[in-house]
Amino acid sequence: VISSCKYRTQIVYKQIIDQHIKPSLGIYMLRSLTPMTIQEYVNQKYATGLKKTTLTNIISVLTGSLKYAVVPAQLLQSSPAEYIKTPKIQSERTEVNRTIISLDDFNRMLERFEKGNPFRYALLIGFYTGLRISEVYALTWEDIDFKEKTLTVNKQVYKRNYGLEMRQVLKEKGKKEEKSAWYFGDPKTAASTRTIKIGNTLLQELKEYRKIQLKNQMEYGEYYTYIYKKEEIDEKGDTVYRLVEVENTIPVALPVTNIIMRKENGQYSSTDSFKYAARVIHYDLGIVFNFHSLRHTHATKLIESGVNVKAVQARLGHENIETTLQTYVHNTDIMEQEAVDVFEKIATQKVN
Repeated sequence: VISSCKYRTQIVYKQIIDQHIKPSLGIYMLRSLTPMTIQEYVNQKYATGLKKTTLTNIISVLTGSLKYAVVPAQLLQSSPAEYIKTPKIQSERTEVNRTIISLDDFNRMLERFEKGNPFRYALLIGFYTGLRISEVYALTWEDIDFKEKTLTVNKQVYKRNYGLEMRQVLKEKGKKEEKSAWYFGDPKTAASTRTIKIGNTLLQELKEYRKIQLKNQMEYGEYYTYIYKKEEIDEKGDTVYRLVEVENTIPVALPVTNIIMRKENGQYSSTDSFKYAARVIHYDLGIVFNFHSLRHTHATKLIESGVNVKAVQARLGHENIETTLQTYVHNTDIMEQEAVDVFEKIATQKVN
């Protein structure tokens, strides 16, 4: 049921139901829905040119709802969506998501964002670790072990409404932005919780950044902003932590979180803020860029260099190795040439 889903998923599902499913299928009685009706609906949605993710989500909500109507609701004997065929549609985000960032382009990005700028360190962490952007922006200094040279992922950050029941978010205009905040939540999957090794280049950059932050903290003094964790219970009954920003002069009976991504005055530098950096990279530097392309670059370069795929899988936090192979590792020129060279060597040995 929807209440068992994460907050952002609930919002997306509610929007799909209200904007797509109800207007077209809401006129039907549940028992009057037929496989042909569902298939025609899906075909019509496909014909409108919807994004792949939107169409996939619509089908997922529809089939899931009708399956629930069979078991456990027992409103239908069988689901009319059981045998529908999903149209094949290419994702328009595939190209940018699977762009490999060259070392020259990456260095140009670093030159654009000087030391002390949080965007620089988000780029560095993404490039050298392959972390998701939600994982990068949830990191605290306690997650970095400078002695053991490791980085631990045990949470992700996300933006959500607070103080309103989920269904009110979509109905009460103006309330969503007024009552939105950043939260720490559980990682994407069980495999996403991981500790990985990191190299000296990233470690040195992070050490310098930590010193810069401590210096800023001293210089801003009473005007420096601290970030606290406020424990709350979400609609699923799970514990989540809202990030609360308060200036140094105001006493707060909450634990401080030493989050890494922060502005000069201590305020949180969020994934929303990074959208500015992405625009600068794309338009000013002329580089086809999406933060996820750093993750793809990290994985592909490791595979090209002969790193075991299982090691890459663990590093990226994938539950299935198929995800690592199919999503993040494509056939590059280096891989193609290596395949030719290997086979050439095999064929030559047989001839001799």
